[in-house]
Amino acid sequence: MMGSQIPGLILAGGLSRRMGTNKALSLLGGKPLMSHVIDRVTPQVTTLALNASEHWADAFDLPLVPDTKAGHAGPLAGILAGMRHVANSASKATHFLTVPADSPFFPTGLAARLIEHITDENAIVIAASTGQLHPVFGLWPVAIADDLEAWLADDRNRRIRSFLARHPTIGVSFPPVESVTTAIDPFFNINTPDELATAEMFFKSMHT
Repeated sequence: MMGSQIPGLILAGGLSRRMGTNKALSLLGGKPLMSHVIDRVTPQVTTLALNASEHWADAFDLPLVPDTKAGHAGPLAGILAGMRHVANSASKATHFLTVPADSPFFPTGLAARLIEHITDENAIVIAASTGQLHPVFGLWPVAIADDLEAWLADDRNRRIRSFLARHPTIGVSFPPVESVTTAIDPFFNINTPDELATAEMFFKSMHT
């Protein structure tokens, strides 16, 4: 079955400028954001790797997949590195799942839902909520790696949405995550101390 083997890649190559410190290591409920993401995605994938370049990532004991393109070229560079990694390490996989290191509440059934919408080995399947696409949560086809590499050769090409326009892309919508007292976007991401505080409040409401 197409999509039956889905490796995973956590995108953690960002610079965390707005947080002031490495947001992947920021604490939520007493443990690093990265640990929440690892716990949530591990049961959904066959293997898991981490797109990051710094030594801090060693603490999480995951295979490191650094950008293959020099400079900080954004999430697309991490996705390209993932495509090359999966092509070399998981020959039967047509797609792999990406999630970012700063979103701790994404659905536990994310991969299963996205897999249902794979139409062919070139299709990109992206998560959505409240009418918005979230391209860093997606199933990316390994087969389009050469096209992505050629696209990134032009330094003006950094926007994921512009790249998506080049390929068949399916958006799959997910509902809010609800606790007893409140709800939050499942793809809520944490870039600032205020957003971390919001996440902490929601996390506590899930565990009361």
